[in-house]
Amino acid sequence: MRYAIASFAVMLTSGAAIAQDFELPGQMSWTAYDTGSAGYNQAVAIGAALQDAAGINLRVLPGKNDISRTEPLRQGRVEFSATGVGGSFMAQEGAFEFGAENWGPQPIRVLLANNGGAINLTVGVAGDEGIETFADLAGKRVAYIVGAPALNVNTEAYLAYGGLTWDDVERVEFGGFGASWTGLVEDEVDAAFAATNSGNAYEAAAGPRGLFWPPIDAEDTEAVERMQAIAPFLVPNTATVGATIDGTDGYEGAGYAYPVLIATDETDADLAYNMTKAMVELFPQYDGKAPGIAGWALDKQDMQWVVPYHEGAIRYFEEAGVWSDEAQKHNDDLIVRQEVLTAAWEALQEESPADWDAAWAERRREALGQAGLDVVF
Repeated sequence: MRYAIASFAVMLTSGAAIAQDFELPGQMSWTAYDTGSAGYNQAVAIGAALQDAAGINLRVLPGKNDISRTEPLRQGRVEFSATGVGGSFMAQEGAFEFGAENWGPQPIRVLLANNGGAINLTVGVAGDEGIETFADLAGKRVAYIVGAPALNVNTEAYLAYGGLTWDDVERVEFGGFGASWTGLVEDEVDAAFAATNSGNAYEAAAGPRGLFWPPIDAEDTEAVERMQAIAPFLVPNTATVGATIDGTDGYEGAGYAYPVLIATDETDADLAYNMTKAMVELFPQYDGKAPGIAGWALDKQDMQWVVPYHEGAIRYFEEAGVWSDEAQKHNDDLIVRQEVLTAAWEALQEESPADWDAAWAERRREALGQAGLDVVF
């Protein structure tokens, strides 16, 4: 179908939906977080805009964790993934679950990211436990999501803010994000990580236990440094959107880009270009259709983030006049970082160490250090 500014003209074209400003397949698939999550709800809203504007059917496949969201992308079974720092930054780094011998550093490329700033990504606690600070989590039951390093590292970072580690709490394992929040409502756990605007958080707030978000004090530099030593992408932020937050003066917590729409370096440049273009040009159609969705706007993009942008997205940014020489230099440096990690991984594979996890953790840090790059994790 052809999408025009003022009218629609319908035509059949070998299964593709062709727009005046963008050309995409008539059927597409993304992976996203669990149903009920902010990422899933936003992907559905974007899909509705694509359907209304150009007849494009976007299938959103919920994934319980970073691995299950990234595997279909790696296999080419979906075009893109709406993920978080786990499926983007940690996948690039070959860290945590992505350090397993069957994974390794992934050539992730970003198209757009939700940098709204209206939400926080933080640890919420049951309102009936009397937990007021992150230090109060000592001895409490804290959710740990199997196969979701981003969620778990973020939770660990908030524990560190409170001067705690996983050893100071009772770690309760769940198979997915949604299950952890069901566990909070049903008194199986006392704390879990989420975006403040996730549907699960709203459900918890309306449940019998209630919901409370312990605050972050940006002036407590030592506590913030402990948090950022675990998760360097977390920054103090005032949220105005979310469960128990809507209609208030805001909640002082921390956040980062979420969701992040990613591809790989093998994704066709024209496809990435047109998907980026569609996301930007259809923004007025999906803006306001899900909590926190405003952060997808072009003027909210961080062109010097921690994962490189796809060449197709960069082509669109250049046409829109929002890409700079500094952004290109930063992007090139990030690609070099990925190449350093990949080379270290391939060299270690040839050695076939008996204890892969320990060997890769050491080799990874060694390779980054020798290249003069920041050593994270």
